[in-house]
Amino acid sequence: MGFLYSQLFVRPTYPTRLFEGQTVLVTGANVGLGLEAARHVVRLGAARVILGVRNVPAGNVAKEEIETSTRRPGVVEVWEVDLASYSSTLAFGDRIAQLPRLDAAILNAALATPTFQLAEGYERSITVNVINTLLLALLILPRLKATGQEFPTSLPRLAFVVSEVHAWVEFPEWKDTDKVMQILSDPAKAKMAERYPLSKLLEVLLVQELAGRTRGSDVIITMVNPGLCHSALGREAGWGLFIMKLVLARSTEVGSRTLVAGISTGIEGHGAYMTDATVDNTSLSPFVRSEDGRLAREKLWKELSAILEPIRPGIMQNI
Repeated sequence: MGFLYSQLFVRPTYPTRLFEGQTVLVTGANVGLGLEAARHVVRLGAARVILGVRNVPAGNVAKEEIETSTRRPGVVEVWEVDLASYSSTLAFGDRIAQLPRLDAAILNAALATPTFQLAEGYERSITVNVINTLLLALLILPRLKATGQEFPTSLPRLAFVVSEVHAWVEFPEWKDTDKVMQILSDPAKAKMAERYPLSKLLEVLLVQELAGRTRGSDVIITMVNPGLCHSALGREAGWGLFIMKLVLARSTEVGSRTLVAGISTGIEGHGAYMTDATVDNTSLSPFVRSEDGRLAREKLWKELSAILEPIRPGIMQNI
């Protein structure tokens, strides 16, 4: 009922917080929520907005559209990143780390697919939505921290776009093994109809752990639930989701307001779950808020560390 009420009766606030002089990164920004969030950030005065995209030609089209609609040419840049690839994610993160400043980042790129496929040895949704999203976050975290130290008026923010569907799936696997993501990547055991919600549950748990290990005074880390929106994310999900969107979905622009809220909140937003553009930790699933959720979070963090350290030795020290 909370989902229906939110979709039908709650309209997130139109963004007004200025980003004058700031550099902002948005991944998955050539279409959908990412594109509209980037448009808001440009409209609100950012000096430099980087679109992290897998499809560069589509990114260039988005750049032209944003700059034309906001009448602010020369602000948007298109940088390539494929979160299904370790090497692409590393190269992108290293490039971001060389920026003179990075004031905010919205990690929006994600995959929702019923088709099983491996990427870097793990089921592709796990690689994109979980492993490489956290890898990118850890790669850019030092640059965000340094920006806060070098520019006293900046309070850097890092927003992860998650989903309320994290609460719509069971997660018994966490009790059975220390290598959850490896088990979830077994084609004989993968329940792909549940994979997107499960990937978002893993992301929520790991972002919670990351935020708990990071001082909010250095970087404010938030989790953003945009609700059900018209976007390209569910293009492989079939007719059921298509019909649900016709009835319940927010417009892409309205949904994007929640993403901008994620990089606009104050220190009270650190480690928080945001829905309808406001902090609301009570909307996290009962499992996430339970003792079992804490234990699962710690186990997943240990597994993630073992995955990422060989990819980039020492990366877990970036916290």
